[in-house]
Amino acid sequence: MKYYLLNVMQPVGEPPAPEILAEIGKNLDAFHQELRQAGAWVFAGGLHGPESSTVLRPRDGDVLVTDGPYAEGKEMLGGICLIKAPDLDVALEWGRKAALATTLPIEVRPFQFLHDEDEEG
Repeated sequence: MKYYLLNVMQPVGEPPAPEILAEIGKNLDAFHQELRQAGAWVFAGGLHGPESSTVLRPRDGDVLVTDGPYAEGKEMLGGICLIKAPDLDVALEWGRKAALATTLPIEVRPFQFLHDEDEEG
């Protein structure tokens, strides 16, 4: 079984109205439950806005610490979901379901563990 990261790409700016967020939350709960039932769930979570980040940059043998965000753009990483899937086609199907649940673009990327002992099966 391989692992894939589903990155939720969120537009920068004001979030949707509370009633829209509530509906998205219900859809995400159902999506996560489907992942669990299929044995594909590893973990998922949302991120605070980029204004809450701290960026660490190596500089001349030291590290420069600055308040985020790292870069300005039209989209930001809003959340992640790590899944198990037998191949990319299955991971893309989960990504399609995530896009429908979140109403946002989903980036699907293979995930590599740094050490073999961290990877199951």
